[in-house]
Amino acid sequence: MLTGNDRDYRDIPHITEGDDEFRSKFLSWELGDLTIVDVRKYLKVKDTILVPMASFEQHGPHLPILTDTVTAIEISCRVSEMIAVLHTPPIWMGYSPQHMHNPGMGRGTITVRSSTLLNLVYDVGRSLIHHGFNRIIFINGHGSNVKVIDPVLRKLRYDTGALISFVKPYMENYVGILDGLMENPWDETPGWHASELETSQDLAWNENYVRMDRADFTKAHIPEFLPKTFEKKDGLPDVEFDGYKYFTFPMDHHEFIESGVIGNPLRSTKEKGEEAFRRLSEHVARGVLELTTVPVEIHTREFVDRVL
Repeated sequence: MLTGNDRDYRDIPHITEGDDEFRSKFLSWELGDLTIVDVRKYLKVKDTILVPMASFEQHGPHLPILTDTVTAIEISCRVSEMIAVLHTPPIWMGYSPQHMHNPGMGRGTITVRSSTLLNLVYDVGRSLIHHGFNRIIFINGHGSNVKVIDPVLRKLRYDTGALISFVKPYMENYVGILDGLMENPWDETPGWHASELETSQDLAWNENYVRMDRADFTKAHIPEFLPKTFEKKDGLPDVEFDGYKYFTFPMDHHEFIESGVIGNPLRSTKEKGEEAFRRLSEHVARGVLELTTVPVEIHTREFVDRVL
């Protein structure tokens, strides 16, 4: 279950008040659940839509392959409920070439080439702008998408005049709003791949899909093709040399962490995951509300080249 429509939001404080009449017009905030009549009603009042996007990639032996997409859709659903804005179904495939491993290894990752992802994101954005949405907010749950996304975000803005935003509500080497929530010390990389944060969030989403009996603490190490004078501690493409990070290398995930898990998931709890989702969702919701006040002028709405 991806949409989160069965989750009880009654205990989550709504950031906006006084829109009960508007809320009553919609059975769901997911675009795919609505009819064209519903979309027209929405667009008479609002022009913002969230687009969750992430990846479909291995997360070690204890977390589901869908983990990054869970983060994106869960936060999108919560933000939509808080401030009464629509969201699309997720773009569940992402840029994950480093997670493929060797042929026949059965890792399960589905990656798309950067050109494929950029074309997909562009077409989704142009389709939404074509219909009347002026503010497209991509809610991203996968770090490697950040490496390739800038050209298409700029192209959407330059080609149409729409307000385009890309939000990264997760923690890797930047703690941000989650400061003080994770117990792992920094050398146990709480925000990295399948570590304390992602495991806690998956537990909050659906604990039935988390196999804590398989969870283990594993640290990243330097790939074999590099000299031992280099050092690696997390999932970034840069590595340390003489205590500084000026070198980067194209590396596959299994070259510096065999299990797929970077860090210590053993201190994860459902409560931490719920609190992380709450903090991130409320922060994003407040930001999106601010963006709804910005004047937007669309200079090109029709998606003319939609068949090329």
